Amino acid sequence: MTDPKFIDRAEELALLNLLTRKGSASLIVVRGRRRIGKSRLIQEFAKNKKFYSFAGIPPTKDSTPQSQRDLFALQLAQAIGPLKEPTNDWAYLFSMLAKETPKGEAIILFDEISWMGSKDPDFIGKLKNAWDLGFSKNPKLILIFCGSVSTWIDENIISSTAFFGRISLFLKLDELSLSGCRSLLHQKGFKRSIYEEFIILSITGGIPWYIEQIQPELSAHDNIRNLCFLPSGMLFNDFKAIFHDLFEKRSETYRPIVEVLTNGAMDFNEICKALNYSKSGTLSGYLNDLIKSGFITRDYTWSINTGRPSTASKYRLSDNYLRFYLRYIHSNKDRISRGNLKDQSLSELPNWNTIVGLQFENLVLKNRKKIWDKLGIRASDIISDNPYFQKPTKTKAGLQIDYLIQTRYNTLFACEIKFSMHPVSSRVVADMKEKLAKLTLPKRFSCWPVLIHVNGVSDQVMDDGYFAKTINFSEFLESAKEMACQN
Repeated sequence: MTDPKFIDRAEELALLNLLTRKGSASLIVVRGRRRIGKSRLIQEFAKNKKFYSFAGIPPTKDSTPQSQRDLFALQLAQAIGPLKEPTNDWAYLFSMLAKETPKGEAIILFDEISWMGSKDPDFIGKLKNAWDLGFSKNPKLILIFCGSVSTWIDENIISSTAFFGRISLFLKLDELSLSGCRSLLHQKGFKRSIYEEFIILSITGGIPWYIEQIQPELSAHDNIRNLCFLPSGMLFNDFKAIFHDLFEKRSETYRPIVEVLTNGAMDFNEICKALNYSKSGTLSGYLNDLIKSGFITRDYTWSINTGRPSTASKYRLSDNYLRFYLRYIHSNKDRISRGNLKDQSLSELPNWNTIVGLQFENLVLKNRKKIWDKLGIRASDIISDNPYFQKPTKTKAGLQIDYLIQTRYNTLFACEIKFSMHPVSSRVVADMKEKLAKLTLPKRFSCWPVLIHVNGVSDQVMDDGYFAKTINFSEFLESAKEMACQN
């Protein structure tokens, strides 16, 4: 049996491959949410090359710095043969690895590096010395630090004086593109309707490991039931793994912050009020940790008149799995454990239409370049693009636009994002007119309304001719399907 074809990540692979030709040792940092495919990317990059891979283990209340060293030593012995000295010193372990790779092409991966070194205050210093005195002497060596705990990586590697000026490349791995998701579904053999594919992605997002769990012979409904609403379901159990492993004892501090964002984006003051937090730097730090971990996004609004970013912003839960888990799994864990929800229908979930709409918005915003292409907008012509909001004042009303694009030609494209099982009704025209009537536009600016949908629009919407462009987002999955079939 042949290995599955590696999908997407062409840009990241190109950046990594450039470093093989630069003529000096390279230190790389790769970070991103768990299950995003960091290790798989490095394995693909290292294919047919001399490769050494080491991985830390999730810390527990009983784990110690020595338990991490013991595992590293075991992995090292498997790669180079028995070690001659005790394994109670990172300096010795690193030096043995450096002696094994003094010249010639070699790629070394320290996977989940934060787990390796978070409980050992000497870890970073000894690793820095090993790089300076050993690894960096081989001009064809590439050392890769990979991890999910972005806060630890920021504090101990990226912002650390120990590695200042030594890092050749930073890579933050995001979710797969829409075409990558579709290609992975096609590779799995999932050949259902476009609507069912969107339902799958509304829960998995572009997380490749989640998509790989899909059973191709089952419908979207049956897949979600097996993954989410059975005690053995992978998505029923994964929240604890990704949240506890990242935040350990602080996971219960971060969870309520994410929970308040499940119903939509909120500004800092709204979050403080919902959580009964004081307006302190502590909450800001927690929010930044969640952003770095890839779970939430901070969307800044801007001044249309100047094109400059505003200080005003909203925090959005941009991880589709987390929203679905917190809304529909976490609150029903006992019922799921008793088998009471094994026949649960998605359409009967509370506020499902609203929630799936928010999930669809995430998919659109993560694939916004496709919208640019459809509207004939070049990236270099865009001044600002984001979810847009206008705070109410004495002279203007409050306003929120799902996605607004401002170009350097004083043109705005206001995008309304609608997910529906049925064609979008004519009500959307009245809603959009009411919304844009509140938008404060400088002179010489024009604003073009755009409708982004999945399952078509009613004849009344088309006959009205109000929208400058209607974009069927499902076409992007269709085109990805055609490309996958051609390959």
